Amino acid sequence: MYDYINGKIAELKYNSIVVDNGGVGYLIYVPNPYAFEVGGEYKVFVYQQVKEDENALFGFKTREEKELFLKLISVKGLGCRMALPILAVGSIQGIMDAIERENILYLKKFPKIGEKLARQIVLDLKGKLEFIGTGISDDVVETEQELQEALLALGYKEKEIKKVASQVDSSKTIEEQIKEALRLLLK
Repeated sequence: MYDYINGKIAELKYNSIVVDNGGVGYLIYVPNPYAFEVGGEYKVFVYQQVKEDENALFGFKTREEKELFLKLISVKGLGCRMALPILAVGSIQGIMDAIERENILYLKKFPKIGEKLARQIVLDLKGKLEFIGTGISDDVVETEQELQEALLALGYKEKEIKKVASQVDSSKTIEEQIKEALRLLLK
């Protein structure tokens, strides 16, 4: 079983990437191949699916994305190929919020997700996602969105976050940004 693969992106396809690691090209199905750049070095978090007729790798830019994917595929009737478009279209926080709030309409907007499957997702995952998204992302790109998602995961309201986000120095690491935002929020 693989946890992640470090390597250069050799090729982008409409639903996958090829990661060159030590001269071996790994075909990895990803939610959004265009989030990667050909020639760029990436740490791709992977899940290996082994079936009788297939051995496939599914990849993600962050560990949180992978954790949510693993939770989604644990739902009865929701396989790997159906879970990828959910991650491609929705944000981690948005998907988690929809499940916790039992927002069936939001879940039904994803490809191949009908009323019955949306209800099954809520039934199987509600109350089981609180740990996802609370860790610091391994992704090299540190953005304001990561800061906002981290603060949302800590229980702060969007209105509170927006007030302090503009005051935080974006040149600092994400860990320092979170500490600074927490100091501002506690004033």
